Amino acid sequence: MPKMAPWRARFSWALFDWANQPYFTVITTFIFAPYFTSVVVGDPVQGQALWGYTTAFAATIVALGAPLLGAIADIGGRRKPWLLLFQIVLAGGCMLLWLARPDTPQTLPLVLLGLVLANIAAEYSILFNNSLLPGLVPQNRMGRLSGFGWGMGYIGGLIALFAILIVSRPELLGITPPEGEALFGLDRTTHEAERIIGPVAALWLLLFVTPMFLFTPDRPGTGKSTLQAAREGFRQVVHTVRQLRQHGNTLRFLIAYMLYYDGLNAVIGFGGIYAAGVFGWGTTELGIFGIALNVVAIPSVMAAGWLDDRLGSKRTVQLAIILVGLGTLGIASITADSVLFGLAITPKAAGAAAFSSAGEQVFFVCAVLLGLGMGPMQSASRTMVARLAPAGMVTEFYGIFSLSGRATSFLAPAMIGLATTLFQVQRIATLVVLVFLTLGFWLLWQVREPRE
Repeated sequence: MPKMAPWRARFSWALFDWANQPYFTVITTFIFAPYFTSVVVGDPVQGQALWGYTTAFAATIVALGAPLLGAIADIGGRRKPWLLLFQIVLAGGCMLLWLARPDTPQTLPLVLLGLVLANIAAEYSILFNNSLLPGLVPQNRMGRLSGFGWGMGYIGGLIALFAILIVSRPELLGITPPEGEALFGLDRTTHEAERIIGPVAALWLLLFVTPMFLFTPDRPGTGKSTLQAAREGFRQVVHTVRQLRQHGNTLRFLIAYMLYYDGLNAVIGFGGIYAAGVFGWGTTELGIFGIALNVVAIPSVMAAGWLDDRLGSKRTVQLAIILVGLGTLGIASITADSVLFGLAITPKAAGAAAFSSAGEQVFFVCAVLLGLGMGPMQSASRTMVARLAPAGMVTEFYGIFSLSGRATSFLAPAMIGLATTLFQVQRIATLVVLVFLTLGFWLLWQVREPRE
């Protein structure tokens, strides 16, 4: 059992989530994704479909490479060189998002390339950072450190959302910039306030991830070259996958995670897109919505870390799935003129104040349930892997964990994209999510945690 690492090492490890979360919060969820689908593409339905296909393509690459990279890291020993590589790629992908102008369709391929590179690099970075967790604290403290890391991430995302909201809408603080401009002279007519999100997220990442490289200890190297580690890693992955059938409990968990995590990613990724399409939300409404969601998620994930260590990862994840499922079901019940599957309401009037319609208010309540469940689901799943992984194979199992989280992660976005194209209705995305959450919960029920 590892000893407790110094507080500086643990805090710097948790700061990785702080550094990376703005990419997920601001770019893939609340601000840039709705801007891309509704403004850059110009059609919320077609934009949602294109976003789904792009996400699915990146997820497929992540799924194919994660186990091999994990095995290579276990055999080579060191994780930080891989982390550095993928953090730089992530920053570069974010920089390309500056080109996302609605009046320059010729730059759209570069924007899509940036999204693909950033998505792949972000997921691979998480894989290697997660594998450092078991070496920092004893097993009975992993839940709290994991929860603290996720909480730090949500705080970072909250600050980033607030900053973007103020830059794009300074009048909310009584600041009146020249007409047609946002704060710092950003041009509103060319949507510079939305486009600058990518470069700022890259700078944020490079600044705040640095302490992890300086103070968090890496695993010792084995002296094997990358090529040798790759050859042995490939053989190890093939052997491990073949042997998974003999570890039915772990295999059930990985399949369950594959399903419920896919559902979670889908509802997080498409929630803001759906709200922008149904209620016409812009940057201000989406920013306030994201801030509220993160405010709810922060204490929830912190408390879940304690619950994880006391009651177990499995029970914590089960509770989180229920909360996310209820929130998703509520969102599925909302249209522009009805809530709760048929209760008629007055549609939001043009020019009405933000969150003034009944539909928006019900949507907000449902999103709070998502906020309560999403952090604990992610945090407790991360510690569950560390509890199940055999000694000496932690990173490889995190790679398989990443594979199980991504093996079908192309499926939900692709199903959403296909269903949206076929039915021309954004609401179909939430129904796809519910299927994945339900199947994942059912399989997780049959998993036995080591403490059981």
